[in-house]
This record gives sequence, structure tokens and C-alpha cells, in this order.
Amino acid sequence: MASTPPEATYIHGTSPEEQRRLSVLNGFINDGSLRELGLRGGESVLDVGCGLAQLTRAMARAVGATGRVVGVEKDPAQLAEAKRQAAEVNEEQLLDLREGDAYTLPLFENEWGAFDIAHARFVLEHVGDPLRVVRGMVQAVRPGGRIVLEDDDHEVLRLHPEPPGFRSLWEAYMRTYDRLGNDPYVGRRLVSLLHQAGARPVRNTWIFFGSCASQPTFDAVVNNALSILRGARETILRQSLLDPAVFDETLTHFAAWGKRPDAAFWFSICWAEGVRPA
Repeated sequence: MASTPPEATYIHGTSPEEQRRLSVLNGFINDGSLRELGLRGGESVLDVGCGLAQLTRAMARAVGATGRVVGVEKDPAQLAEAKRQAAEVNEEQLLDLREGDAYTLPLFENEWGAFDIAHARFVLEHVGDPLRVVRGMVQAVRPGGRIVLEDDDHEVLRLHPEPPGFRSLWEAYMRTYDRLGNDPYVGRRLVSLLHQAGARPVRNTWIFFGSCASQPTFDAVVNNALSILRGARETILRQSLLDPAVFDETLTHFAAWGKRPDAAFWFSICWAEGVRPA
């Protein structure tokens, strides 16, 4: 009998505000994910931890009528919103959305070992046993099938000129991950996880997510980071990782920094791809 994986907590929650943040974030990064996936049409795709399924629907459009896409999401609120958004644009028929856990994928017996691609984005940083998730993804694809992992290494974030106190605030935010059983640095481990899970790593790269003052995307990039940190305030303070006054003052500095004409925001999403051996 398989042991119970360590419990972990998704720090950001599923409030309407968080769903709006995720929707905006998807608008920035989905094109990059699709570009790196290189879907040609006709593939069968499993999207693990699909969230609001905006990328999942884009995959379904890319694989076309001869392809197939299954999205798996654990949180009922996220899944309900994903289905609502799909229905709103008459795309609910494009994909199969299922409630289920990344540890125990809700697949039928004949689906195991049948997918061309298993994909997960921003999932492994929020689970206690990422290797177990990747092993399941390897088992879900056919021999020669692709396993694609996209996730964060939060340490790569750079702001310049850096706002006063920001490094300490970001360090406190990263500490909330490991205190809750998550891994803020899992992005650097993706190739290793593929190897340990029995896949053959074939590629790793970055998807750049950043901007600078005067770019059309800059305000939204800054607001995304502000929203993340505001949402983590309660957890940071409850864990005594930062003084409340210091947190609030630093966030004020960060918001003001977002108005500087020389401000630059650098971040990259880690990408790794492996194949299941024949």
C-alpha cells in the first residue's frame, strides 16, 4: 500500500481576487508555454493541476479535432470556475475537465500509458512529494511520450533598482513555502525529478516573465507581484517571518518603485522536458 504523501498547502487560495490574478497571469505566459510545447495537432494531452484551464483550453485548440485534452484539478472552486469560463466562450466541448489529485490521477484503466504528453505548470512547488507526481505523469504517457514540467525557482527574481527592504520581504515569502511543506526552489530540480521518476531528460530552458517601465505589460507584472505578496501577508505574519510594520512599509516602497521610469523586473519560469523510455 502506497504511503500517504506529505501534506502541503496552496498558499494563494482560490478567492475571486486570486482567480482574477491567475487569469491575468495566464494572459502573459500562455503563449510562451504553447511555443515551447510545440503542439502539431492530433496529440493526446494530460494537463495535471490545470487550475482555471485557460492554458488547457489553448492546448485543446492547438491539438484540434483529432487530438484530445484531459485537464485534472483538485480544487472544486478552481474547477467550477474553469468550467464556467469554458462554457462562457463555448469551449467546454473541447476538453475533458476532471476533479482529481495530482498524486492519484483520475484516469481510466485504458488511459494509463496512452497520452502523448503529460504537462504540469505551477504544481510541483505546491505539493509535499513532487517526485510522486512526476512518477504518475511518466506512467500516464506512452513509451516515447513527453513529460513537460514548468515551475518556479523563486530565487531568480531580480528587481532593479531594488526597493528598500524588498529582499527581506521576498525571503520571508519564500520561507512560507517550506514552512507549509512546499518547495520555493523546485524549478531548479525539474531535470533531476524527471530522471528520478524514470524519464529521460531531453531539454531544459526558461520562459521569461518580466518587464520594465514604459512597457505595456509592466503595470500588470508589478500588480501581479503586489497581489501575491498581499495575499501572503497573513501567513508571513502568522509565522513571525516579518514584522507587520516592516511588511507594510516594504510593500509601500515596492508599489512606489513600480512608478519609477528606470524600474526593471526580471523573472523566468523553469521548463524541463523528458520522454518515457520505450
